[in-house]
Amino acid sequence: MKAIVLLSGGLDSILAARLIKGQGIEIEAVNFLTVFCNCTSRGKTCLASTAAAASLGISLKVFEVTEEYISIVKAPKHGYGRGLNPCLDCRIFIFKKAGEYMRQSGASFIVTGEVLGERPMSQRRDAMRIIEEESGLKGFIVRPLCAKLMEPSIPEKDGLVDREKLLNIQGRCRKPQIQLAREFDIHNYPCPAGGCLLTDKGFAARMRDLMKHSPDFSVRDVKFLKIGRHFRLGSGAKLIVGRDEGENAKLSALAEEEDFCIRPVGIPGSTGIGRGFFNDDQLNLAARILARYSDIPSGRYLEVEYRKMTEENESRIMAMAVKEEDLAALRI
Repeated sequence: MKAIVLLSGGLDSILAARLIKGQGIEIEAVNFLTVFCNCTSRGKTCLASTAAAASLGISLKVFEVTEEYISIVKAPKHGYGRGLNPCLDCRIFIFKKAGEYMRQSGASFIVTGEVLGERPMSQRRDAMRIIEEESGLKGFIVRPLCAKLMEPSIPEKDGLVDREKLLNIQGRCRKPQIQLAREFDIHNYPCPAGGCLLTDKGFAARMRDLMKHSPDFSVRDVKFLKIGRHFRLGSGAKLIVGRDEGENAKLSALAEEEDFCIRPVGIPGSTGIGRGFFNDDQLNLAARILARYSDIPSGRYLEVEYRKMTEENESRIMAMAVKEEDLAALRI
């Protein structure tokens, strides 16, 4: 008998896996990765889930699902949380994917570290019911940490899982999980703050701006949101400014052929990437913003060069740093 565990790498999912594995059931971990995860290594794997799977001695399969997931972010059936996080739709999507893999791999059920009442949007009793029904997994999800507070799952009813060895944890207090981690000798687990950028207020604001001005945005557009300072210079013009040399390099690597590369001449400073259509006024404004983030003394003009990424020859503008109050009005 085999089960598929949804392994985020957080303490709850680690404990859930440990409880089921402790019953002699074979488990395999899965993790679903998107561009909105902030616990990745170069966007290729989830560091937390990889470490957790290794500590549990189980295999891990990671699925990159950004392209499919973007449609959910754009128009979630069940709405958003406090940020731009479509938690209910996200869980339904993930469970559907896990269910597909469960059937392909010959597993019998899904294991998750959910705790009743721990998360306000997706871990309410009614939300859990909706997730089960809309994912097509009604009765096939085992929640070891709160199982005794829920209706028995099919694996519990059939005796595949010993319900008496499952728990009745609920609410947002972490003390029961921390105590259980001590008993299992589990250490160095990540904090429970979550790994979704869509819950971050600043990132959510950038996403809303992107969705408003570029509704057909790409994965590359989202990757830009994770780097630098962002400014809206017009409906079709956006400037992204690197904070340091590392971000300057990342922005230049992400830039596309029609993007503008904007840099100070002769002195250290930030690189700016202009995306969209820029008229002369907006190019001048972009140069003034670059002057603000350069080492030019206050009140002096800075020479700024700009060119499209496909062009070899650049044009130049003399610009004085934009005023702070004007900059604040442009910042996303």
